Amino acid sequence: MAELHQTPTSLCCCRKPLPASGPPCVGDAGARPSAAPRAGPPRCPLVDVASASNFRCFRLRHLHLDLRLNFAVKEMSGWLVLDLVPAQQGVTTLVLDSHPSLLIHSIDCKDPAAGQEEPMSLTYRVDPFTDYGSSLNISLPPTAVKPGRPIQITVRYTTTDGPAIWWLDAELTCGQSRPLVFTQGHSVCNRSFFPCFDTPAVKSTYTASVRVPEGVTVLMSASRSSYSTPDRIFQFSMELPVPSYLVALVAGELQHVDVGPRSRVWAEPCLLSCAVKKLGGSVERWLGVAEELFGPYLWGRCDIVFLPPSFPIVAMENPCLTFIIASILESSEFLLIDVVHEIAHGWFGNAVTNATWEEMWLSEGLATYAQRRITTEAYGEAFTCLETAVRLDALHRQLRLLGDNNPVSKLQVKFEPGVNPSSLMNLFTYEKGFCFVSYLSELSGDVRRFDCFLRDYISEFKFQSVVAQDLIDYFLQYFPQLMDVSHREGLEFERWLNGSGPPLFEPDLSAAGALTQPVQDLCDLWRGCQSPDPQALLTLDLSAWSTFQIVLFLDRMLDQCPLPQDVMSRLSASYSSVFDGLNAEVQIRWLQMVVRNSFHPELPRVRAFLHKHTSRMYTVPLYDDLVAGVMKCVAVEVFNQTQRRLHPNLRRTLQQILFQTSSASTNQNVPILSAVPVSASSSPFSQQVTTATSAGTTAAIALRDVNVSA
Repeated sequence: MAELHQTPTSLCCCRKPLPASGPPCVGDAGARPSAAPRAGPPRCPLVDVASASNFRCFRLRHLHLDLRLNFAVKEMSGWLVLDLVPAQQGVTTLVLDSHPSLLIHSIDCKDPAAGQEEPMSLTYRVDPFTDYGSSLNISLPPTAVKPGRPIQITVRYTTTDGPAIWWLDAELTCGQSRPLVFTQGHSVCNRSFFPCFDTPAVKSTYTASVRVPEGVTVLMSASRSSYSTPDRIFQFSMELPVPSYLVALVAGELQHVDVGPRSRVWAEPCLLSCAVKKLGGSVERWLGVAEELFGPYLWGRCDIVFLPPSFPIVAMENPCLTFIIASILESSEFLLIDVVHEIAHGWFGNAVTNATWEEMWLSEGLATYAQRRITTEAYGEAFTCLETAVRLDALHRQLRLLGDNNPVSKLQVKFEPGVNPSSLMNLFTYEKGFCFVSYLSELSGDVRRFDCFLRDYISEFKFQSVVAQDLIDYFLQYFPQLMDVSHREGLEFERWLNGSGPPLFEPDLSAAGALTQPVQDLCDLWRGCQSPDPQALLTLDLSAWSTFQIVLFLDRMLDQCPLPQDVMSRLSASYSSVFDGLNAEVQIRWLQMVVRNSFHPELPRVRAFLHKHTSRMYTVPLYDDLVAGVMKCVAVEVFNQTQRRLHPNLRRTLQQILFQTSSASTNQNVPILSAVPVSASSSPFSQQVTTATSAGTTAAIALRDVNVSA
């Protein structure tokens, strides 16, 4: 498609790649290996059990969306154009991932190589696939389908109430003046946005034209954009190949402020100044540090849009345009970590992507490692080790709940057909994956040499989708002296990938000792049989601590619940007023302690918190605990008072918690996200998620834990 030209009123971000930065690696860089063919028997063809499509039969060169947004009826209508090249002889059917919420109106085909001007109408049928999608089977004309010969498929359709598309009435937005819509494709939801090869194994460029009512601004995860005022059409072009789940859109009353030469903050007008103040010039600083470590940022722009509390996860790394929930603005430290994590995805996850959702750790584990390398360089080792301690504490808390033999704790989780990949997005994906990458760094002998390895890994595999063996083979080619360590007894790579239980190695966090030791000392004081001596408490002034220190303290105290009422009374007298002045990440943990210990004097604070916060990350954990204990009547009362201010998806989730209804029958528009990254401490009472066991059956297990970004 021709380059999109800027009109006089264009919102074009001039999104062009910037020159490489950072010093060249030394030592191994000159002998950087290429991804040579793997020795041994050939690998089996890639299978993605979460996709109904026959993506291996075609090469997707480009896709185009032409959509009209209708806020009145909450519909997107238009067409999709796929530029395909058949890759195999004798293919007569194109199978795309779709969803029952998509209404297909017509499908046609063009054969550009044959000079065909008029499109040929095609027959199709929609078959059931899983509870999160269906298959769209399109019959192709045999005369047009030849290996290597391009064809163009156009699908005209309308979206309805699918899991990828979130329509917010005006009262559910932060400004409460105009409606807003956003999409959330991770991991298998975008098949309800447009028919596609909904697998991370397939990448392509894309363009889009979006028609909207007056006063609505549209943003997409694209490298270039323009706006035509007379027609109210926004046009977008993503010039680098991305998988389907990274095609994202948001439309509403949005404004922006530039916060760096290649980054701007977007938000509703009432939020914009706060968001800009919180981020300042930090985005460019973080990008610069990341480029020093991992090579040039490939995506040109690094914009951030803050979305209302209805956004179902904390953050999403859509290329060029990170989506992040506005609720996180309350906590500067959590905001820092979440934004840096999404920046890290620009290299790990977006540039180099896991080829199947069974190896999601290739994105999240590497991005978490990269995030911590960035924060170490920017803020020091002590800060990073403290944040890591909070997360690894949470990982071991989950293991105590689930047991070491639970298959969900594997890095490579084998899906049974029908299992939604989103249900397995959990702390093991992030933190056990991080520990494995940290182990590889340790094996390399020097963190800077490992930085060089990661830089060259990105250069070698950029814009491709890989499996774990690709990473391991490249690592062993890069460090040939380590060829034997992959079989080191007790630390075998195979055991790392396919073994359940805790990580086989954890990095040294002693650099945070000066920050974590006071936390442990205070926990020990409160764990005693007697209430702690007031003089002893004065030496450990919690009010002077960082957010992560207080969160670590409260998480460890939550592990001790139930506590005696006199201890809760002393805790309340000592800290409750302090917590009132702190952010929601602290407050929700204290209120979970209140609920789990049935400490009635603090119930007004629980009510006030749930009246103020309407995001999934701050409501679901408290409702879970209220219902599990003796305070269900409080939960029902607050829900009845606040439900009109909750997004319908969250309202249905809370109804399931309160009244134990079936999620399969009542919550069709909500992807199963344990990445509904709840910021609260996990509990035996947490909402249950159904996932696959090694035997192919299903088991309900609690996966909720500390704040996790996508």
